[in-house]
Amino acid sequence: MELPRNTFKAALAAGRKQIGLWQALASPITAEICAAAGFDWLLIDGEHGPNDIPTLAAQLRAAAPFDTHAVGRVPTGEVHLIKQYLDLGFQTLLVPMVESVAQAERLARACRYPPDGIRGVGAGLVRASGYGRRGDYLAQADAEVCLIVQIETRPGLEALDGIAAVDGVDGVFIGPADLAAALGHRGQPAAPAVQDAIADGVARIRAAGKPAGALAGDDALVRRYLELGMTFVAVGSDVGLLARGSSELAARYGAAAGAARGDGSY
Repeated sequence: MELPRNTFKAALAAGRKQIGLWQALASPITAEICAAAGFDWLLIDGEHGPNDIPTLAAQLRAAAPFDTHAVGRVPTGEVHLIKQYLDLGFQTLLVPMVESVAQAERLARACRYPPDGIRGVGAGLVRASGYGRRGDYLAQADAEVCLIVQIETRPGLEALDGIAAVDGVDGVFIGPADLAAALGHRGQPAAPAVQDAIADGVARIRAAGKPAGALAGDDALVRRYLELGMTFVAVGSDVGLLARGSSELAARYGAAAGAARGDGSY
């Protein structure tokens, strides 16, 4: 029983575009449906999604049979949370609100076992090692971990060159929503000033030899981010798909049904 190769990490290193979808509903059913759709990666959101360790594990299991890579976003870059996510079986982590080189270095160490890092050793007990059945886990785990740091504040932008250069940081994700708020354009990620900052950030990330990524809310931004040279882009979310699809369906049939009954209701 061998440790699976991190295909997402390999794709980023090779410069192959990876298109993903955000998962925020904390549902293994939703994760299973979306995993079967053909996305390269799914982001299971532990920062804003109502997730805990059991719901994260259930979504990992739901996505496992499909040819998609599950990325886990931790709520914060705390060492104990990183350890739990890795022990669950996430091989790629996205850490929000990274603002300094020292923080990025500590995150990289939290993803590695001693003597190179500070990750606690409990491999015989956890899902990541096949509950001890993967004999090569301790020897191979560090090489398959992919650490993506998220830049979304003014301090993060200021420290971006140094953060991107940290050994053990495999990619940099720009958070358009928080960055827009930080730059005085809350709720307007497409504002010119925000997009200028993103374009500059992508250029700096690529100059450091690292892949860049982001979440885009519409087709125009998806195309722009890919044209800027981003390697991994999430093109929507489970919440957005359900909210938009249900609203469109209600609008299509609701007015007619209400008119037929004469009371404006269903």
